[in-house]
Amino acid sequence: MPEQQVLYLTTTGRVTGLPRQIEIWYVSSGRKLYLLAEHFHKAHWVQNIAANPRVKVRLDGREFDATARALDPERDRQIWDLAQDLAQKKYGWGDGLPVEITQEEQLTIDD
Repeated sequence: MPEQQVLYLTTTGRVTGLPRQIEIWYVSSGRKLYLLAEHFHKAHWVQNIAANPRVKVRLDGREFDATARALDPERDRQIWDLAQDLAQKKYGWGDGLPVEITQEEQLTIDD
């Protein structure tokens, strides 16, 4: 089955507090998803994540809670380059600020 081309990311509006959903290209590596913000920190969804990193992701018919963070070009250089390389291979475009999405762990309660 081919990998989906887009996912739906819901952030919380930093001014309004309302949910804001976008459709966006993504790549994955291991258990992480990566999005690229063409306009870096000027993108409203990136600003929303800076204010509140808790997000919702809808991908391939399922939705889950996650935490997002913009990568730092120095501290996260290896992951930054990986995300851009993966996007270049998948879409033919890999510029932009990589944002890492980490799915929140599901807790199980033992009886």
